[in-house]
Amino acid sequence: MSLFTRSRQPLDTAEGGADSEDDTGGAEVAGEASGATEEADSASGAGADSASGEGAETGSGAGAETGSDEGAETGPGAGAETGSDEGAETGPGAVAETTSGEGADSAEAVAAERDEGAEAAEKADGTEETAGPAERSDSPPPGWFGWRRRYPRTARGVTMGTTVLAGALVLFALLVPNRLERLGPEAFFRLPAEGILLAGLLLAVPPRSRRLMSVAAGALLGLLTVLKFVDMGFYSVLARPFDLVLDWILLDDAAEFVRESFGRTGQVLAVVGVIVLIVAVLVLMTLATVRVTNLMVGHRAVATRTTLILGTAWITCMTLGIQIAGVPLATKGNADFVNNRIEQVQAGLKDGRVFEKQAAVDAFAKTPPDQLLTGLRGKDVLFTFIESYGRVAIDDPAMAPQIDSVLKEGTNSLKAAGFQSRSAWLKSPVTGAGSWLAHSTFLSGLWIKNQQRYRSLTTSDRATLGSYFRKTGAWRTVGIVPGVRRAWPEGNFFALDHIYDSGHLGYNGPYFSWTPVPDQFSLEAFQRLEHGKKNRDPIMAEIILASSHNPWSPIARMTDWDELGDGSVFHQIKKEGTDPKEVWKDPERVRTEYRHAIEYSLHSLTEWVERYGTDDTVLVFLGDHQPVPTVTAGSTSKDVPVTIVARDPKVLDKIADWNWTDGLKPAENAPTWGMDRFRDRFMTAYGPRGD
Repeated sequence: MSLFTRSRQPLDTAEGGADSEDDTGGAEVAGEASGATEEADSASGAGADSASGEGAETGSGAGAETGSDEGAETGPGAGAETGSDEGAETGPGAVAETTSGEGADSAEAVAAERDEGAEAAEKADGTEETAGPAERSDSPPPGWFGWRRRYPRTARGVTMGTTVLAGALVLFALLVPNRLERLGPEAFFRLPAEGILLAGLLLAVPPRSRRLMSVAAGALLGLLTVLKFVDMGFYSVLARPFDLVLDWILLDDAAEFVRESFGRTGQVLAVVGVIVLIVAVLVLMTLATVRVTNLMVGHRAVATRTTLILGTAWITCMTLGIQIAGVPLATKGNADFVNNRIEQVQAGLKDGRVFEKQAAVDAFAKTPPDQLLTGLRGKDVLFTFIESYGRVAIDDPAMAPQIDSVLKEGTNSLKAAGFQSRSAWLKSPVTGAGSWLAHSTFLSGLWIKNQQRYRSLTTSDRATLGSYFRKTGAWRTVGIVPGVRRAWPEGNFFALDHIYDSGHLGYNGPYFSWTPVPDQFSLEAFQRLEHGKKNRDPIMAEIILASSHNPWSPIARMTDWDELGDGSVFHQIKKEGTDPKEVWKDPERVRTEYRHAIEYSLHSLTEWVERYGTDDTVLVFLGDHQPVPTVTAGSTSKDVPVTIVARDPKVLDKIADWNWTDGLKPAENAPTWGMDRFRDRFMTAYGPRGD
């Protein structure tokens, strides 16, 4: 039994006053009223007698029990009655009652019920009543540093608002999808099976287990929410979810991309912002779940009925397949989400063994060097990747007319220079990003769909196209890789005799967002450093054109080849370009700038062939992957164009049975191969049977 009273005067234990205090703040009982005569007699049992057990008594609930059957009255206008079966009543205009077996009201509850602006101390017999120690103005009141006691109505509003926000946060975590395009109002008007089940469990378990379960559930919801946010980013760039086993290395690559695009400060701010966001989500989700759990327990009857009703509604809606705006009203999305992640992890763990078996098979591993690539001896073979050159550039109605015009113009101008071309489609292992995975797939003849496979490949002895060209001893192998700005140890795996990265092309112009060197300058540097030299060996080159790399703003434009110099001319060109921060506010502007970037890359390449191509030039150019979903606008295709250009008719005659389309533009129904199949088909076409 608990008693919370506050005295208007100091306690005098010698005259029958009782003082009891518990571990929650205690309670004081005044034994003397102002202006009243002392009628309590300790001998008769009406006073407070600590020796006889009829005085002030404090129990585990910090209550005060006085007398056996009679109460004591204290305070002006407010009696304090205590007895074996009665509570205590105290305070001016406010009554706090406790009965045996009942818990004490909290100090905050008493404060909330107290009349605002308590009366000043009343006078009796001409003597002014003075405030007791508990009423001193300098004593710090309980509850939010006294704020809740001074502003009880506002405090109740804040408490209610916080509870509503906690409930909304938990509901958001249960219903938020992991893809931006599904993030509509209809996604949040559903019944989550996981939420209903969790509510039932929390109401059923004992208090200690309930506390632990609510904390664990909150942390888990926070982790799922973070993972969904990460998925949103991956779907926006790579058109696939985050792989919990294989994609961690990509986070480092993403940070490096931010640094290269926005500088070191931008990188630090981005990383710190992400860390703060993750911690905030985890902490807030845990606190919100605990708060909602306490609310349910405090209103157990209502919460139990509501949970049963929602459970019945969920079963009904799931059975009948009820939908709102095409979205099922009953959902078990989080269970499916977790199940998919478990399957993904299992597949990722097995993938290493599967890939090891695939990599062990190489149809040309035992072919003698003098029988390799015999149909191309004496030719300069240039494998050129155009960044993000995907099928969308050719098929999308918003871009097709302009790109079609560029390809038709290129086909005609090359034909006028004596070159013929054939085109088709390749299916890339990636979309949106991950160029190195596409490059290694094309060159190795293996399906490199993730970073684990890439690492396994580049640390193996698997032969690539470059390896076989070098093995013959008939070609010098070089790499033009302007996107590389630091050490690239994997370059040795691709069997390149010499690598020209962004720092070795002689470029002194500006970066164009991520792109260190414009395509036109990269090709001119290749001509100056390798292709244009006299009395040289035939060249096998891997050339990567990076101007069409995201974010496609600002974009370089074509200039006179003779005026390229050291690239300083591009300073003015960059000033005339667009601002990526403005471009990315509008998806249509992004698509337009992407188209311009592809046009620039195509113009650079076709003009280089016209200008510097010879009878011994064989050009194979292709896209590495489709651009990000902002550009593809919902397309799930991973197809990219591939084209072979040569002046020597024998080169194209050897692939006549491929049934590729004449010209630089592949027909819609042109053959489509997996990118990993190109290596073996190419080497077969130009092997011994061609001689």
